[in-house]
Amino acid sequence: MTITVNGRERTCDPGTTVTGLLAELGLRPNGSAVAVNGEVLPRGTWPDHTLGDGDDVDVLTAVQGG
Repeated sequence: MTITVNGRERTCDPGTTVTGLLAELGLRPNGSAVAVNGEVLPRGTWPDHTLGDGDDVDVLTAVQGG
């Protein structure tokens, strides 16, 4: 299936969860925020939130610096 992650199309397997997507992207859940189709998802829902074909996913990560 095809989803859009941060403005770029990406293919992933049907049944991919938000947690699974973050793992595929090499991102850790701590310090990340995720919105699917414009709705921010609470971190506790990520393991059970299955992505669907055509979903628009925004992943934001906190960076340290000054």
